This record gives sequence, structure tokens and C-alpha cells, in this order.
Amino acid sequence: MAPPKLFRVYSWNVNGIRAVTKKGFFDWLRKARADVVALQETRAHPEQLEPEVLRPKRWRSHWVSAERKGYSGVGMYSRKEPDEVAGSILGVPELDDEGRLQLMRFGALTIVNGYFPNGSGRDRDHSRVPYKLDFYRKLFDRLEAARASGERLLVLGDFNTAHREIDLARPKQNKKTSGFLDEEREELDRWLRSGWIDTYRERHGDREGEYTWWSQRFGVREKNIGWRIDMVLCSEAVRPFLLDARIHAKVMGSDHCPISVDLDPAVLEP
Repeated sequence: MAPPKLFRVYSWNVNGIRAVTKKGFFDWLRKARADVVALQETRAHPEQLEPEVLRPKRWRSHWVSAERKGYSGVGMYSRKEPDEVAGSILGVPELDDEGRLQLMRFGALTIVNGYFPNGSGRDRDHSRVPYKLDFYRKLFDRLEAARASGERLLVLGDFNTAHREIDLARPKQNKKTSGFLDEEREELDRWLRSGWIDTYRERHGDREGEYTWWSQRFGVREKNIGWRIDMVLCSEAVRPFLLDARIHAKVMGSDHCPISVDLDPAVLEP
């Protein structure tokens, strides 16, 4: 558990919760000093999980699954019972049915865990880009009044978009790849222009060479040919409480690595 003067939140696309638990996930969790761990691409319904995965000792958990088994899904572990829990928060069946969002509130802090869609279709085309952009826009609209009124919000997870050229190793070669298309980057840029804060950039400026996802092709991760597509965005009201934002690139078990933010625990207080 995190020290008393720290509230630590992790985000990790685990690329299958059942797979990652066979690759040292719980060893990592015991050492992470986390208060909240948000997971994406869990690929499981709760009834498919072993009890020790569904609700580990000394943790609370909440799961949101896609209608289609073995696909998408998000989950959260928390040390304390949340004051509010919700899934399917967009109210649009075609967006909610893929189990990509959940909301948890701890005191004055609301955490939204998101597994944002990839724009690539089954044929590696861009057929899912309209769906992806609709997801971004509907979530933005869902949260905008709360953000604008000064609520403390985190939106974290796998955004499936690299925002700037410094956010991937090979930007020129990926101009026409989903995840770095102009329209995808512009939509993420709209969030930031509107007042959302990229916590990693807030703490580390234009630091380069730190990524959160690597292709599983041989040697790619070892050469650090990656993308920074996992992020924690915060509302302006959270900025005074932000202590650190980190990328944990050495943690293995998935094609993504965990990321985290450390917050002053006063962020939870009204």
C-alpha cells in the first residue's frame, strides 16, 4: 500500500487478465504500492475469472465486460471501497457494448478507466476510425460539464493514439497508420486544448524515448521502437495535487507497460 502521504494510481493494458496473471502480475501488484490499479483489455467476463483474480485478498474490484467474450473489457482494483462505481457510462449501446469504460469515485476524485478503440479494422484498414472518434467525442461530452465546473477528474488508460511526433519512435513511417492519423491526433489535441492535462508531459516536458507499447515482433521492445499511447489525463482541478507521473517500461507481462500518477491524498477530500 502507498505511504500515507501518497495516493498512487496505476493504469495498465494487460492484454488479457488471465494471461498476465501467469506472467507475474500478482508479484508486481504486491510491490507496486498502489491504491488503485486500472486495467484495460482484460478479455474476460467475471465468471471466467478465478476467485483470487476476481477479488484478490485486501483488494476491492469492479469489472466491465464486452458482450463478445474474449474481447476488450476493463477492470479496476482498489484498496478502499469506492463511493461510486459505474460502467456503460456513455448511454450509447454501440459504444457501451464493447465494455471499454468504467467510472469510480473516491471522495472528491473521479477516475474514468478507458480502453479507447483502435481505428484499424480486421483488414488493417481505417474502417474503425469513425467509431473511434465517436467514442472520443461522446466521452468528452459526457465529462465536459464536470471538468468545466472544477471537478477533480482523471481519465486514464490506453488511448490508442500517439499525440505528438515525440510520442513514437518512428513518426514519419507511421503517418498513415491508425494511432497516428491526423484526425486521431487532432481529436486528442482538442481534449488538451479544452483543459485536460497530459500528466506525463506536465511533469516531464518534452522528454523523448519513453513509450508504453511495443509491437510483439522480435526485438522491437529490446530496441525501444515504441509508442506512448497509454496516458493519464487530469482536469485542471487535479493539477495542484499532482506529485509525479511515471512510465514503468521495465515491467513485463504485456505488450504495454504500466503507467502511474502519484497524487497528494488531499485530492480525495472535499
